[in-house]
Amino acid sequence: MLPLSLLVQRDPFGTTRMGCVQSSAGCNRCPACKFKVSVTDLHASIDTTPTIIEEYSDVVLKYRTPYFRASAKVTVPPIRRAGRWAVGWIQACTHMEFFNTYGSMGTSSWEIPSLKTGEYKMISDSDGVLYPWYGATTEVAVVEGPTHSALKVELSMNDNFYPSVTWDTPVSSGNFPHLTRITRDQGFTTWLAVMNLDSGEVRPLRTIKWRMRLQIEVEPLEDAGKRARLVGTGKQEQPYVLTNNQPIPETALRKPNANDAQMLVWRPQKGPPVIVVPPKAQR
Repeated sequence: MLPLSLLVQRDPFGTTRMGCVQSSAGCNRCPACKFKVSVTDLHASIDTTPTIIEEYSDVVLKYRTPYFRASAKVTVPPIRRAGRWAVGWIQACTHMEFFNTYGSMGTSSWEIPSLKTGEYKMISDSDGVLYPWYGATTEVAVVEGPTHSALKVELSMNDNFYPSVTWDTPVSSGNFPHLTRITRDQGFTTWLAVMNLDSGEVRPLRTIKWRMRLQIEVEPLEDAGKRARLVGTGKQEQPYVLTNNQPIPETALRKPNANDAQMLVWRPQKGPPVIVVPPKAQR
């Protein structure tokens, strides 16, 4: 196995080079499509436990959602000549609604402008360090040829939300509780993919779709610890694996990632919207 510092080949501008984005059948021309990796024991699920709400702070409410989990066993064939290959998980955010309502005062929302305007159909959800991979430990494996026998690799990833939402409006300097509702609906596409690190060509092996939705109602005048309640059962719709792979778009392979592209906007009942936290990618 190779050190992770060699994992991603970058161009002079520091972005992952685009390669083949064909379906699992491949194009039979580029190295990534000729490289026949087999996948067994693919699993994808969301924990059945409900979202946990925390009201320990005078400043913020926190909630912890159940985990999305994916795992697979992959067999990498013998590599007959020199070459570097990576197999791992790539994830992109496809949809994001994240609203915090403060009664009649207004609403704050975390937004990804490129998704909201339709400029991007999806955006990378990489860890922000090792593009395009979701993470750098159990999420990806690297093999360098030549090798004389097949190599079996186990890959896994997990994802959940654990944000903080201010009791008071995000433009207030106080901590008086005005929060009345939290609504979140976020969608993702997750690929198990193989990449030729010398050419930058990438091919999806499996495609998973999943979604996380929740609504929390808040009674701000109640005592801390008794204000918030989860609406509904809290159980999430389970992920599904596509029969036919979805190609991986360029925006899922390069900067910015979703965390760096999002911004916090305050929309008061009266007056213009205010950008409270601008995107990191523009700072």
